[in-house]
Amino acid sequence: MNWFEALILGIIQGLTEFLPVSSSGHLELGKAVLNVEAMEDITFTVVVHGATVLSTLVVFFREVWIILKGSFQFKWNDETQYVAKIIVSMLPVLVVGIFMEEYIESFFNGRILFVGLMLLITATFLALAHFLQNKTREGDIGFGSAFLMGIAQVFATLPGISRSGATIATGLLLGRRKKDVAQFSFLMVLVPIIGANLIKLSDMDLSMASNSLGTIPLLIGFLAAFLSGWLACSWMVNLVKKGKLIWFAIYCLIIGLVAISFGLFA
Repeated sequence: MNWFEALILGIIQGLTEFLPVSSSGHLELGKAVLNVEAMEDITFTVVVHGATVLSTLVVFFREVWIILKGSFQFKWNDETQYVAKIIVSMLPVLVVGIFMEEYIESFFNGRILFVGLMLLITATFLALAHFLQNKTREGDIGFGSAFLMGIAQVFATLPGISRSGATIATGLLLGRRKKDVAQFSFLMVLVPIIGANLIKLSDMDLSMASNSLGTIPLLIGFLAAFLSGWLACSWMVNLVKKGKLIWFAIYCLIIGLVAISFGLFA
């Protein structure tokens, strides 16, 4: 992977991690087009996911600080309950990660046709959220809503299913407030991403990976993912508030059909 490929893939990761269009699906499409090697694939994925975690913490720094400060008071206050809800939302993906990791990873091997089909499912999720969201009983995110958003996140382990799209759509269909849904969607994934990356790092030969890929492409990919992720995360919060998800449904529909065509006829 050269520096230009790292730049393009970093931007793709940063933008699509937060926009409801599936970062994993777009990375699989990008890697197929750029013909990225397997070792570089794993190393680069870890680096750019770390960059998007950092960009999330920057965007929600104030909220995260308030939550952490309140939870360390060791009282059953709003902040401690929020942390508990995030833990509840993580349980479904934790179970899948423990018992089905190898099965899930088998889909990340250039299956462009599969990615295209999953992008169509993402488009359907977003369209349903746009037309059927319950605006009549908007309320706080409770433990039940957190668990259901966590189940939605499980489906997003497949390339082409957008994590933010699935979780935000679920929250809106449950009648939760748009701003709360966007924030919870982005914060609930931080620990799973960090945990998955730590597991990958423990299984990798870091010296071999670094020599294979090179420091400059890794650095460029990290910076590209961080900056584009920062912009996309801030933008997405505003888009959810304004109810503009239908445009992403149309985008996923188009890209999904293109990917299916590419998978069938290329």
